[in-house]
Amino acid sequence: MGTMQEDEGLGYGSSLPVPSVQEIVRADPKNIPEKYIKDVEDRPKASDNSQLSLHIPIIDLSLLANGDVAERRKLDVACKEWGFFQVINHKCDEAIPKMKESVAAFFDLPLTEKKKYAMAANDIQGYGQGYVVSEDQKLDWNDLLFLMTLPCNMRNVKYWPLTIPSFKESVDEYASEIQRVTDEIFKNLSLLMGKEENCVKELHKDMKQGIRMNYYPNCIRPDLVLGVSPHSDASSITLLVQEDEITALQIKHKGEWIPVRPIPNAIVVNVGDVLEAWSNGIYKSIEHRAVTNEERSRISIAAFVIPGNEAELNPVETMVDDDRSPRIYRNDVKYIDYIRYTLAKKMDGKLANIEYLKLGT
Repeated sequence: MGTMQEDEGLGYGSSLPVPSVQEIVRADPKNIPEKYIKDVEDRPKASDNSQLSLHIPIIDLSLLANGDVAERRKLDVACKEWGFFQVINHKCDEAIPKMKESVAAFFDLPLTEKKKYAMAANDIQGYGQGYVVSEDQKLDWNDLLFLMTLPCNMRNVKYWPLTIPSFKESVDEYASEIQRVTDEIFKNLSLLMGKEENCVKELHKDMKQGIRMNYYPNCIRPDLVLGVSPHSDASSITLLVQEDEITALQIKHKGEWIPVRPIPNAIVVNVGDVLEAWSNGIYKSIEHRAVTNEERSRISIAAFVIPGNEAELNPVETMVDDDRSPRIYRNDVKYIDYIRYTLAKKMDGKLANIEYLKLGT
């Protein structure tokens, strides 16, 4: 396994250490510390929008791979109108359950063992919680393990729990399969943007993959907390695998929070802020959050497709038209500056992040 220098972080930023939510629940399932209780306006509310989940686009990757024009148009509409879709027939059927088992095995470890992989003071890799920038902020009801997975020379072995049997093998296989799905989506997005099929991949320059493994404990009052606060992703796209039996992910569509009913074995894909900028706002990054469950804990696995530090986030020329689609995004932002900007703040919706990329800011 390739490794970076162990005393060097990614250079993206850091997150403050906080208590393990899993251990809080283990010690006293009825205890919800005040730091986790959201302000009234931020709490999840009962929604009657579940029927809209049926309208979330579903993309058949096997059709995309075969050059199906109608399926490519569906992808175009999904990215424009939703910023979100679920992918079926992706051929990751063997890799997904292995990865889920390895993630579950990590969170089953004793706390003393998990702490061996704790985030360093200068890094976001490792075990902890993300986007904690202040001792005073409200916290999310989750624990996570974040690892850089591709390319292999980006990996830092000190954060990898290699004492878990088959952990490395499961992550290797999963990362490779997710990269294959990513490549197919990027090829079709390139064609939709009027470019050669390798365009979107090349825009990333030194493309990376990072995987966030999430553990959401059950919560006796799910109406008071959030598993993950509302945010959009500072990636080009994100590919997520979630539990088949629990509806917890919600997306903001036309101002309403819509629960995403899992399709068994599907991969959830959302547009990130980077793709929104490259497409000059034609494709929309999606604001999303996760709620908790009173009865059951939940695991999810999010693979972020990350541009190289020097990748430029200005719009592709084919997505700019002085009359119909004038340029609204800056041409002087590099990815390293954007990711540092986002990680210096708590998760707080989409607007503040995306405005940083727009002209006039």
